[in-house]
Amino acid sequence: MMIGENWVTSTPFLVEIPGRSGLPMFCHIYRSSRKVDTYLYLADKDDFSIVPESLLGLFGDPEFSFSFELSMDKKLARENTTEVLDNLSSQGYHLQLQSDVLIEQMLAMKAVV
Repeated sequence: MMIGENWVTSTPFLVEIPGRSGLPMFCHIYRSSRKVDTYLYLADKDDFSIVPESLLGLFGDPEFSFSFELSMDKKLARENTTEVLDNLSSQGYHLQLQSDVLIEQMLAMKAVV
């Protein structure tokens, strides 16, 4: 891949300039140490400087899961690919929260026990 006017380098990966979402980019996934099924996607591996301190406080210690190249042709299991790419492009991170369905299921299971 050539580095053109629409890209800036961010060692060791290419990161999209804001406003140019939809192009492939690497993202790095971290799971929350405090919240079940809560994940933080970062455009730059281990760069938590762009994540608000208040969010990191609630998220807990990020535990690295994996990295992959995300593009518009990839479907994510629980998130909208366009939204994730837009968030990574504009703010450098995306937060995936536990779905309401899972929360309701957990509450229902507690009621049965």
